[in-house]
Amino acid sequence: MGFKNLMLVLFFSCAACFCSDNPDDGIACTQQFVYGLNITCKDASTNAVITEGLTVVAVDGSYEETLINDPGSSVFIGAGERAGNYIITVTSNAYETYTSQEIILEADECHVIPQSIEIVLQPN
Repeated sequence: MGFKNLMLVLFFSCAACFCSDNPDDGIACTQQFVYGLNITCKDASTNAVITEGLTVVAVDGSYEETLINDPGSSVFIGAGERAGNYIITVTSNAYETYTSQEIILEADECHVIPQSIEIVLQPN
């Protein structure tokens, strides 16, 4: 095999396997912003979804974030593109305060891996 043919074989072999000095090349990540925490709160007595009058806070060490109610839905979202070990606290005048166990959010090469969590609140 001549030098020219060898170079062509190497070029096409390398192109086929996404040959690169950057290990992230070849992974097609989306531009979507992903929220890691997707929290639904329900009334323990009625099983109805609740969004009004609730404050949902996620804490990971010294990081603290008040989750927002996703407009047009019944889900509180937060921890956007942020892996971590979170404790969720839900407070309300109408319900007993709820504190979760630790929730571990991991990430892959592109985004945080979302978790959907249902919290059942006890009325006062």
